[in-house]
Amino acid sequence: MTLHAITDWDDAYANAAHIADGDRWPDAWVEPAQRWRDACGTRARLDLPYGEAPRNRYDLFLPEGMPGGLVVFIHGGYWLALDKSYWSHLSRGPLARGFAVAMPSYTLCPENRIGGITREIGAAITAAAARIDGPIFITGHSAGGHLAARMASASSPLPSEVAARIAHTVPISALTDLRPLMRTGMNDTLHIDDGEAAAESPALLAPLSGARVTCWVGADERPEFRRQSALLANIWTGLGAAAALFEEPGRHHFNVIDGLEDPDHPLTRTLLGE
Repeated sequence: MTLHAITDWDDAYANAAHIADGDRWPDAWVEPAQRWRDACGTRARLDLPYGEAPRNRYDLFLPEGMPGGLVVFIHGGYWLALDKSYWSHLSRGPLARGFAVAMPSYTLCPENRIGGITREIGAAITAAAARIDGPIFITGHSAGGHLAARMASASSPLPSEVAARIAHTVPISALTDLRPLMRTGMNDTLHIDDGEAAAESPALLAPLSGARVTCWVGADERPEFRRQSALLANIWTGLGAAAALFEEPGRHHFNVIDGLEDPDHPLTRTLLGE
């Protein structure tokens, strides 16, 4: 990957403008997500509480038979937008392989800070883990990839007994260093400062002892997303984690998650350690 000096920070982190028909997302996810929730019927346990705030809810999708463990998918939207309802269909791949899938919402900025979102996701995973036994596999997309990586950081908000169950973490197109985002117009709402960037950037933190992490990103993504994924894999490898980087050919920021619908796709199989 060739690196270039950044002169337009907002453009560096813009996705839709650099993808053909990019403005059709996120609306393109609404119908398949609803259709999948309907198809799951009673195996979709919706709006389970994990806290007191209105958005402290998660959906839990159950496989046929006893779950072999728990997959957690954390949604993106730059910590500013969207909710769990857009992504239900991405539970399809892990469900077919016998795993339960939890998808939490969280309180968005500016009502919350990124550090507060990290704590909410920790609470959501803890609540889901109390319902489902076995290993835990954590993934998330974009800002959700950041939150997935935070769960595998040494300063993870997860209780030690829950953190010990994490078998694999796969941050997808993750934002692993928050400092560049302080230069974007989004920071008028995010309010990231030096202290929060230092505390909440996975690339500036140590991994959990024994962490296994695969940073997944589309080969056709914006250079900053590819660089940020490579950054985390590089740094955490040097800090003792079993870390890897995979750039999926032909994938951009919005379709890089599609593999989770397919139980045999490399993304699903990698997440589950197969």
